[in-house]
Amino acid sequence: MIVRVGAMGDVLHGMPAVAALRKALPGCFIGWAIEPRWMPLLAGEDGKMPLVDRVHAVRTRDWKRRPISGATAREIAALRRELRAERYDVCVDLQGSIRSAVIGWMAGAKRFVGADAPRERAAKILYGQRVGLAARNVIPQACELVGAGVGIRLGPAKVVLPVEVEAERWCDGIMSGNERFVVIAPAAGWGAKEWGVGRYGELANGLRAAGVRVLVNEAAESSAGVAEEIARGSGATVVASTLAQMIALMRRAALVIGGDTGPVHLAAAVGRPAVALFGPTDPERNGPIFVGARVRVLRDAGSVTDHRRHRETEAGLGRIRVEEVLAAALAMLEEEPR
Repeated sequence: MIVRVGAMGDVLHGMPAVAALRKALPGCFIGWAIEPRWMPLLAGEDGKMPLVDRVHAVRTRDWKRRPISGATAREIAALRRELRAERYDVCVDLQGSIRSAVIGWMAGAKRFVGADAPRERAAKILYGQRVGLAARNVIPQACELVGAGVGIRLGPAKVVLPVEVEAERWCDGIMSGNERFVVIAPAAGWGAKEWGVGRYGELANGLRAAGVRVLVNEAAESSAGVAEEIARGSGATVVASTLAQMIALMRRAALVIGGDTGPVHLAAAVGRPAVALFGPTDPERNGPIFVGARVRVLRDAGSVTDHRRHRETEAGLGRIRVEEVLAAALAMLEEEPR
């Protein structure tokens, strides 16, 4: 069983390791404990799961809102029974938090594996096997953890995501023939990772002047009106989508531009070109180095790695010029066959 409940980019970072496990041991049974909102990354509405055999819904967001309610206690107890019923031999915590460690511990697997230096140090108290990680990037780190759990050496493998027929039809419906389009993903997990509305608006203008259709991804976690504000002065199109629809959209994009955020990692995972703007997070650690990925990472030399979730754009990220991003985008578009 894999424990990585969220968020989108983090779930995607764990998938190359699980894909490698599936390839190395095709007969093994693999489960994944995940927040319901991210389930479309693993399972389609038709029940088909290209990567795992079982997904376990972990409603941690709901539990956080009602921590002492009877409903929360009943749901946690039901999850514990569900996990233990599968009788997992190995559980691997890819998240490294106290929350994920408790979920993994509830599974009662014969072996519980986690990092020797997890994100939250107290998590390792629950691990039966602690793994010292040699890799710097989180994708090969996940391979080290999963590989240690099953006793074989793993390297990242190609990720395969579910295909939703209705989502594919929706995506076809908003396209105009075979025209190329660029997706801008302005939102991120916190403000310091966001390049800024004004800069993205200028970028959209530059792309449209070059004859490229621009779509702006409207993320639920973004502040109200961000996508609309970017589109208002540039003629770009705002696209609000479900996760399944976003997967379909990214498969067709000529290019995706954004910060260290889920849609950019999703584009890289499905092999589409991306320009990734990094600031307070280190691309050496968090960069989308998926198999087959074509990513141009831009980061100012003066950026300082800081995960304290500040609201304001990190100073180095703010120094990345619109002209620099536009040049990188147009160069990648030139390389991409129509």
